[in-house]
Amino acid sequence: MKNSSPTFDNLSITSPSEHAGVHIITMHKPPENRLNSAYAQTIIRALRHIERDLVKPGQPGAVVINSFSDKFWCTGLELDESDTNPYANADGFYPLLATLVDYPFPTVACITGHTFGGAGPFALSCDYRVMNSKRGFLSMPPVNLGLHFEGIGALPRLKLGPRIARKMLLEAHKWTGKEAFADGIVDAIAEPDQMLEVACKLAAEQAPRASMGVYGLLRSELWGEALEKFKRISYTHRKREGTEPKAKI
Repeated sequence: MKNSSPTFDNLSITSPSEHAGVHIITMHKPPENRLNSAYAQTIIRALRHIERDLVKPGQPGAVVINSFSDKFWCTGLELDESDTNPYANADGFYPLLATLVDYPFPTVACITGHTFGGAGPFALSCDYRVMNSKRGFLSMPPVNLGLHFEGIGALPRLKLGPRIARKMLLEAHKWTGKEAFADGIVDAIAEPDQMLEVACKLAAEQAPRASMGVYGLLRSELWGEALEKFKRISYTHRKREGTEPKAKI
């Protein structure tokens, strides 16, 4: 596995030679890979670097988003950031979701551990999800925190259907890997030491589908409603996006 340049803060990109066209973004922002506006923009830059510099036109391409931690994949947003920057979500979180839903290559979230809050839409923005079969919960608890972000229910509703979306958004259910697989939230579960390989194999299977240049266009036919919501909110400074939480995690 060779390292690719340039370098990114709290993030690395590797390209495994045994999986043609697959590029792995590994988040390394201890302890829990929480997202703030700067880190969301770092992930976007990494995605654009892969798109522009690592995959040649007409060649296979796919991205796996991994974590350095076997305990945490991502635990959502740094909610305190909005205390000093009311536009943090408009400048970071929403553009990240929009970038992924509009991305020209297949994406796989390798959910190594706990995935909470805004990490739910982050994971759902990827095309496929592989989750740890032994450790970690997936949960979106805004209803328990007094939080609302515009458009946050679009992907659960469109991708998971009304019953599971209700369970996710209105009941703040906590899924184990096995439960998430049974409910169709993730596409595969794997042992912790096999997760990345399973995610890379899945990405390699899908990578050739990017070579015709229409993957992102066809994806937007499925999830375009969510994409338009995310794009409409991105970089908007006329109002604050999201309510202030009544509790924080």
